[in-house]
Amino acid sequence: MLVVNKVVIHYVPAPSTVLALQLGASAGLVYSGGLLGFIQVDGLEWGKVRAFSLVVAGFLGTLFANMKVLQYANVETFITFRSSTPLLLSLCDFVWLGRALPSARSWGCLVVLLGGAVGYVAVDADFRLSAYTWLALWYGFFTFDTVYAKHVVDTVRMTNWGRVFYGNFMALPPLLLLLPALGEHTTLAAVAWEPHKVAVLVLSCLLGLGMSHASYLLREAVSATLFTIIGILCKVLTVIINVFIWDKHASPGGIACLMVCVLAGTFYQQAPKRPVVLLDYHSASSAAAAAVHCSGKPGAGSSSSSGGGGGGGSSSGGDPKAAAMSA
Repeated sequence: MLVVNKVVIHYVPAPSTVLALQLGASAGLVYSGGLLGFIQVDGLEWGKVRAFSLVVAGFLGTLFANMKVLQYANVETFITFRSSTPLLLSLCDFVWLGRALPSARSWGCLVVLLGGAVGYVAVDADFRLSAYTWLALWYGFFTFDTVYAKHVVDTVRMTNWGRVFYGNFMALPPLLLLLPALGEHTTLAAVAWEPHKVAVLVLSCLLGLGMSHASYLLREAVSATLFTIIGILCKVLTVIINVFIWDKHASPGGIACLMVCVLAGTFYQQAPKRPVVLLDYHSASSAAAAAVHCSGKPGAGSSSSSGGGGGGGSSSGGDPKAAAMSA
């Protein structure tokens, strides 16, 4: 998807417009498939719209901050900082999403993953950063988006195609409102819409739909931390492909650091969910019965002392519930 998007932006240098087309195509195709009965798609409901509104806000905020970070820093710098996010997300998984803390092996893999990314930048790339504010903003949006989207997937009952429809459809109106201010209409007017450019754009829309569907399935299956690690590995593998295809001067040290990142992500083990302690129903009933029985003993003794042994016996025999508890 990254490689295809790179080609699309080369042909059509209007990234926000391309994103709007991809969102619209995904929402339209999913909705049409639902109407025709090919797939199950959730209709618009207020409760689900309210839950997904924050998912969309996090998604668009992350995209905007991402663009601003890349405006002031190069891609390698961005990948390095993104490689540190699993360390924070593993704590978020523990605090908010019911996961245990990672094992010592997994902590080690996270540190090695970050170290490999830093090593690649130190050996083979130019580390540039001049906007710490945008990076901090991206960190906040990205963390919120990853954690909250996982929470919604786990708690809001929907089909996966329904999630794809909600995510793409609800993100489209805010983006369309921003397009005039971005001034991409002049760029689009200068584009020569040749068949091969249109074909690549259509391909990117189809791949965007597939990636959206796969990403929600992945969010449902794994923790927020592992989801992020897989995303980082995809970007690292893309960098490796770019190195072998276009960068003829990549050093062996840089390639080795990238392979370290891949190995660290491969050996990472997802933290299990924390066990939920549930009190057994029969044990709870027995405990309650024993408590009632114990609390009734002083009353029985008092009755016996005032009315004799026979009175005590008739009291327990005359009350079936008391007799059952005594038994």
